[in-house]
Amino acid sequence: MSLGLYLHRDSPVHAVPAGAKMLALLAAGTGLLLFSSLPVLSGALVATLGLYALARLRPREVAPVLRLSAFVLVPLFALHALVSGWEPALEAVLRLAVLLLLATLVSLTTRASDMLDALERALRPLARFGLHPARLGLLLSLTLRFIPLLATWLREIQEAQRVRGLDHNPVAVLVPLLVKTLRTADTLADAIDARCFDSEEPS
Repeated sequence: MSLGLYLHRDSPVHAVPAGAKMLALLAAGTGLLLFSSLPVLSGALVATLGLYALARLRPREVAPVLRLSAFVLVPLFALHALVSGWEPALEAVLRLAVLLLLATLVSLTTRASDMLDALERALRPLARFGLHPARLGLLLSLTLRFIPLLATWLREIQEAQRVRGLDHNPVAVLVPLLVKTLRTADTLADAIDARCFDSEEPS
């Protein structure tokens, strides 16, 4: 099963090396956790959308991710607002939205092979502690790439259920999405076993 979500464009964002993008993603995630005021988070969201424009990604290519984000973030906001109030809820939702959008941007502008190579190189020092850089790199790479993939699946399922008149039924959307996710995870587990990661000695 292919997880290739890379969209080729001649843009400054695509030209940034994979390792630098992932370091920037890590730094951005850390910054969003440390500075959580509404003005900062709002500015981060605007800047992130600006990066999408700089990467020359079309709105229709990003729409599935926005749809998935809304599917998750709207109920989260409602629940958080009931428990903690609207301002902490808005901060939490903005933070998560920016992280989702940034992770998706990295996936859409970075080839899977480049991402995996960069992660393996970065994790190589951990081999001395008995960890497997190749396995960890693959796991992190798949985690990043699963976000836009889930968004694509959600769009496909919603379109299929719309034909049946079931697109407004959450169960009719969530159950097929869960089944597809579990099947994909099972396929990926078989693929990882085929690469003999379990018997691989760290080097």
